[in-house]
Amino acid sequence: MEVIEMKGSLKEKVAIVTGASSGIGKAAAVRLAKEGAYVAIVDLKEEKGMAVKKQIEQFGGKCEVFDTDVSDPERVEASIKKVTDTWGDIHIVFANAGINGTVAPIEDLSPHDWDQTITTNLKSTFLTVKYSIPYMKKHGGSIIITSSINGNRTFSSFGMSAYSTSKAGQMAFGKMAALELAKYKIRVNIICPGAIDTNIKENTHPDQENLKKIKIPVQYPEGSQPLEHHAGKPEQVSDLVYFLASNLSSHITGTEIYIDGAESLL
Repeated sequence: MEVIEMKGSLKEKVAIVTGASSGIGKAAAVRLAKEGAYVAIVDLKEEKGMAVKKQIEQFGGKCEVFDTDVSDPERVEASIKKVTDTWGDIHIVFANAGINGTVAPIEDLSPHDWDQTITTNLKSTFLTVKYSIPYMKKHGGSIIITSSINGNRTFSSFGMSAYSTSKAGQMAFGKMAALELAKYKIRVNIICPGAIDTNIKENTHPDQENLKKIKIPVQYPEGSQPLEHHAGKPEQVSDLVYFLASNLSSHITGTEIYIDGAESLL
């Protein structure tokens, strides 16, 4: 295992990371801990969260796991209070938890599946931010929201109307929050990853048969050749999260940042 040296630029800052048991959330939790932050893993998958905690503690980082359904207001509020009971404060919030959900044509998408995606992605962002604000107002801090290129810059993922709507909603919410919280020196920014090599497909449920009704083959102009695209790595996104969490981005708020290797420009 790679030996990670702690650098301390976020020394004793308290960071909440939702969806931190895998993928982008895991990479961000490790990166923030490496920089000296006390990391609160807020995730429903407690077993995987404990594995991340163990990894962080192996290089001397501080981490605790708070088993939480991020769509449940009472559990989110209770977990955030437990974080402050443990470390006394909150300085950084990375609202990252999310799913692709059911991928299907609009006419075949059930209201339940729509609600599940919107609730898991958009409502959880609202809840995490809402219940963190009272603790952050005392001194300011940084809130980072994981949105996506889908719903903000590209609209070519057939069957993902619920997902794209939730991601567009996160963008609008982040900008409204940035304006509202600026007086408290709380910065709010939105990251929009493209394809990243994570396990989010485990929470994706494509309706392959009905998707055939709406998919349109993409044709490039004759003689053109699209960029060769490779999925990004969670660690590349975690570098951006660290930047936005740190004082390096002290004058950046209300801003969306695309991290997709030019994927969305095709």
